[in-house]
Amino acid sequence: MLRLHRPKVYARYSRVEASHLRRQILFLVGGLGVGVAAVLMARAADLAQDGFRAGVAAWPWLPLIVTPAGFALSCLLARNWFPGSQGSGIPQVIAARKLPSTETSGHLVSLRIAGGKILLMLLGLVAGGSLGREGPTVQVGAAIMQAAGRVASIRRSSLLLAGGAAGVAAAFNTPLAGIVFAIEELSRSFDSKASGIVIMTVMLAGLTAQMLLGDYTYFGSSYVTLAPGVAWIAVPAVAVVGGALGGLFNRINVVWSRRVPGKLGVFIRRRPIVTAALLGLLVAILGLASGSDVSGTGYEAARAAIHQTPADVSLWYGPAKLLATLASTLSGIPGGIFSPSLSIGAGLGLDVAYLLNVDAVQAIALLGMCAYLAGVVQAPLTSVVIVQEMTLNHSMLLPLMLVALIAGKISSLIAPEGVYHALARNFAVPPPAPPADDKATTADSARDSV
Repeated sequence: MLRLHRPKVYARYSRVEASHLRRQILFLVGGLGVGVAAVLMARAADLAQDGFRAGVAAWPWLPLIVTPAGFALSCLLARNWFPGSQGSGIPQVIAARKLPSTETSGHLVSLRIAGGKILLMLLGLVAGGSLGREGPTVQVGAAIMQAAGRVASIRRSSLLLAGGAAGVAAAFNTPLAGIVFAIEELSRSFDSKASGIVIMTVMLAGLTAQMLLGDYTYFGSSYVTLAPGVAWIAVPAVAVVGGALGGLFNRINVVWSRRVPGKLGVFIRRRPIVTAALLGLLVAILGLASGSDVSGTGYEAARAAIHQTPADVSLWYGPAKLLATLASTLSGIPGGIFSPSLSIGAGLGLDVAYLLNVDAVQAIALLGMCAYLAGVVQAPLTSVVIVQEMTLNHSMLLPLMLVALIAGKISSLIAPEGVYHALARNFAVPPPAPPADDKATTADSARDSV
């Protein structure tokens, strides 16, 4: 009898082995794809920013023309040709994970949206927008993993989680932060069934990025410390400032995305392209008025603030960068807020250090990065881990944890939840019906500022 059933056992075992092999190939292809995409996006983003700065060096008034025109064109293309590509992309991934398995997620995460995301993000950067590439990398990574997962029977939510985490890890060269981001922000829980997929995809994407770019620390190794004494006064001060402004940024984004009341709201809904152009003009004016480069990710300013040249960063930089990032986000053009938030926090930290007249300027700038990011996303653990991995500064771990916890609490008093999860709700339910006198409102008007 055993001999009669043995061929069936072998056949079943072969099917299991084939399924396991398909999964391994999926992880390999998906992880490598996310890593390559992250590197290419980083290179292209740098070139786009360099192009804008070269133009400004030759014609200082150029942003007054290029930035409004670029914002208007990017908004137009995003609405008409690549719907679902607006904003950072992280809310779309969160919303896609919450969809029932019977519903398609192609309107939130797909290779078409990923392609449009990259192109329009680069358009926004070359036009001088205050945008990041890490949020878009999350959406692109999720799209790659979802596409690769069609050949294997793996839950879509797990694939999206793995792709998003790998996007963060490869973009910043922070593998631990990618895993923590997946747990604390994308899923808001520990999923034991998806943990193996996430870790393996993060590892492959991270290794791919390191092979192409080399092993590096995003902001360079930092060795600053916060000595006991007067410098610790800066911890609650930075936490309150970063948490309050981060919460305010969060609250304005959510209100804007869900319908601004009054005549202003009617104008925004009827004239989204004109609104984007006006916000682009505001970004250009902020750069000229503050004397600071508020365009792009803000990487150079953040690095200068936490190393040896904080004097190179104007005291107006933090507030100007915050307003420029807010205007860029509200315009609805594709682009993230992760890197700009770190840069804003560094600038605000310098301002706090100046007002308190303390010497530990670089250390307080580092605290500012963590405080403002925690205020925006309300994910303290992710904020601490990502800043620590970006700088490899172990001596600042305790004050970073303290400032992130305080900032998160302060932010929650202004905004009920983090900006990504709040904006993800715009995709979970249909937008409210337009008023009778607002015939020009389109179906996706409530989703533009994500």
